[in-house]
Amino acid sequence: MHVRELAVPGSYEFTPELFPDRRGVFVSPMQGPVFRSRVGHEFHVAQTNLSHSSRGVLRGIHFTTAPPGQAKYVYCAHGRALDFVVDIRVGSPTFGTWDCVELDAESSRAVYLPIGVGHTFLALEDDTTMSYLMSTSYVPELEQSIDPFDPELALPWPKETEFIVSDRDRAAMSLNEALERGLLPKYEDCVDQRQVNA
Repeated sequence: MHVRELAVPGSYEFTPELFPDRRGVFVSPMQGPVFRSRVGHEFHVAQTNLSHSSRGVLRGIHFTTAPPGQAKYVYCAHGRALDFVVDIRVGSPTFGTWDCVELDAESSRAVYLPIGVGHTFLALEDDTTMSYLMSTSYVPELEQSIDPFDPELALPWPKETEFIVSDRDRAAMSLNEALERGLLPKYEDCVDQRQVNA
């Protein structure tokens, strides 16, 4: 498996080896020993989620209040998506930085987002299915959202896209508003929580 650290520290891209034969292809998008050797701790799965999206569906930028926060390991099981990691950790040396990875079912490439990092993606094809491994269970009152079109972040969404966005994400606050309201994760809390989970 090829592993690459992204521009947001603690976030990684994992590209597994494919094993094709006359029956099709076998692939393992998540491999515990490789993950631990590169990231430095185990990934404990508390919940798995699937989302099915039409072309143009944009989900996020989502994050979980920290502590406890939530780490995610995300890959595309069907279709194709632009996946963004956004550093929203107050006190991080790369606060406001983002990186983007194209995920698709052919490569089974995956992205790991540590606690405190925001996540958003755009489905590039109909019936795009995203699979999420989550370090904590879903608790609605801990879930937060930041405007994916925030000009301060300037995420490079493809032009001439007809976006399909939830009411919640459409009404989301800007990064600066979330900062002013004290809703963003603190970098030191995210690092401490990561060590607790090691």
